[in-house]
Amino acid sequence: MNNEWDIRVTKTVIKQSEKLNANISLALRFLLEELACKGPIIYTWPNFGKLHGTKNIDKYHCHLKKGRPTYVCCWETIDKKKRIIEVYYVGTHEKAPY
Repeated sequence: MNNEWDIRVTKTVIKQSEKLNANISLALRFLLEELACKGPIIYTWPNFGKLHGTKNIDKYHCHLKKGRPTYVCCWETIDKKKRIIEVYYVGTHEKAPY
């Protein structure tokens, strides 16, 4: 049995990631690999946390780059049994959907 999580990236994230500089794009790739291996809860990333106001929904975020501008990534656990995570935002903190 495969223990890795299925990572689904929305079309919006694909478009957003094309606009990122090389360092942030690399950090995003590392994050996606870690999500696939370890699942949606990864305390090792800066400012990782569950998004408030998502009581019955497992939505999380972390910082890809601190400073100004701060870049963040947001994801949601779609199905725990099937091990599916959807990454729905990557970009600046100011435009983040939370």
